[in-house]
Amino acid sequence: MSILADVARIAGVSKSTASRALSGRGYVSDETRRRVEDAASELGYVVSSTAASLVTGRTRNVAVVIPYINRWYFAEVLEGIEAALVRAGYDLTLYRLSTDSDLRRRVFDYFLVRKRVDAVISVAIDLSPQEVQLLQSLGKPLAGIGGRIEGIPSLSIDDVETARLATEHLLSLGHRRIMHVGGDQNEQMDFRVHSQRYMGFSQALRNAGIAVDDDFRDAEFSIEGGYAVGLAVLGDPRTRPTAIFAGCDEIAIGITVAARQLGISIPRELSVIGIDGHPLAEMFGLTTLAQQPGAQGARAVELLLNQLENATAAPLDKHLLLPTALTVRTSTAVRRDNAI
Repeated sequence: MSILADVARIAGVSKSTASRALSGRGYVSDETRRRVEDAASELGYVVSSTAASLVTGRTRNVAVVIPYINRWYFAEVLEGIEAALVRAGYDLTLYRLSTDSDLRRRVFDYFLVRKRVDAVISVAIDLSPQEVQLLQSLGKPLAGIGGRIEGIPSLSIDDVETARLATEHLLSLGHRRIMHVGGDQNEQMDFRVHSQRYMGFSQALRNAGIAVDDDFRDAEFSIEGGYAVGLAVLGDPRTRPTAIFAGCDEIAIGITVAARQLGISIPRELSVIGIDGHPLAEMFGLTTLAQQPGAQGARAVELLLNQLENATAAPLDKHLLLPTALTVRTSTAVRRDNAI
């Protein structure tokens, strides 16, 4: 008698039901799955992923292509993806894509086309039509995070709208000399995140009847980047803005540190708002629009699993715009009458 048969006998189910419960292929009730897993644990039985792959044609492995792994947003997205895949019984293979076009071509033309993964999640990478067509032709479902990708299900926040809301919060507090410190407009991320956030900022100013002029400074998307720009723009009280909309929370935190070093009171003399919902935001009292990157990762896995479970269905082509939530803390306040 095989070990699987012993698992089935102890759990009080058929061998085929035990196999479905342990492989994740096919429906079994939660109660039955728990009994089978308990029986397998008691016997020390582990499903062979290689054997399961030979039977099903699936590796139960999903590739994630991502530009960074050491930045907060991307790490949070990755954690959300990994947790959701583990719950669904899938492994993860990570590919970090740099700006090197040859490396990108090698990942798509060599690694992803080999039968090592069942599907691909793209994080903040705008897949080309050729890349989408190549992977779809091999039967590999796709999902994207960060912006619309034609031909596959994807999701993102609305960067223009989020930046507009952040700026309107400052305007509602009476600020008129507002600066945006964001990503370099000449070194765009995929989906043009930097320019979209500047666009939303500019729209809010124009809607309020404020001229868009000398109101932008570029910075690295980091605390250090915000700190360097903060020292540069806040030193002269004659030209200092009364409020700053930062392109991300880490920039905003860097600006806050610079302001404190210069003796500038936040929010009495300077209001600061960011985007992200970074875990350090609460400690710094930072007003922010939270985008919950971990939840974005989990939602992308959901889109992917729907495709894997409905392999014969036509590829989806939809884009989900996810909401952001304004959290007001002590870094923003009504503009004082004696503010410069």
